[in-house]
Amino acid sequence: MADRTKPYHAAFDRLPGLGRDPQAVRKRVEALEHILERMIVIPGLNRPIGLDVLLDALPVAGSLVGAALGSYLVWEARNLGMSKWQMARMLGNVGFDALLGAIPWVGAIPDYFFRSNSRNVRIIRRHLDKHHPATAILEGR
Repeated sequence: MADRTKPYHAAFDRLPGLGRDPQAVRKRVEALEHILERMIVIPGLNRPIGLDVLLDALPVAGSLVGAALGSYLVWEARNLGMSKWQMARMLGNVGFDALLGAIPWVGAIPDYFFRSNSRNVRIIRRHLDKHHPATAILEGR
C-alpha cells in the first residue's frame, strides 16, 4: 500500500532530474536553455540556433510559446528563492524577447542575437554558484 503521509510531489523527488534540489534544478534549466538556444548548428555559419528562433516562424503563437517556455526558467528561479530583482531582470529578458519575436518573420533575426534564455540561465548559474556551490559543474572548454 502507498504511503499517504508524504505529499504527492515527494514522489517526483525520487525520480532523476525531477527533484527540487539545486543540482536537479541546474540540470533542468541548462537542458531547457540548450533546447531553446543551441539545439542545432547552422551549417556554414557554425552558429547554433534553437527552438526559440524556430518558433518565430509561427506569427504571434510562436512568440507566445517561446515566452511561456522562457517563463519556466523564471518559475524555477522563484523556487530557488532568488531575489525579486533577479526575477524581474529575467522577466524583462523574456518580455523583450517576446516583443522582438512578435514581429512576423523579421523577429527571428533579433531573436537570433538576443538570447534571453541564455542570459537567464547565466543569472541562475551565478545564484547557484554563490548559494549552492556544490552544484557547480566544471566544463572542459
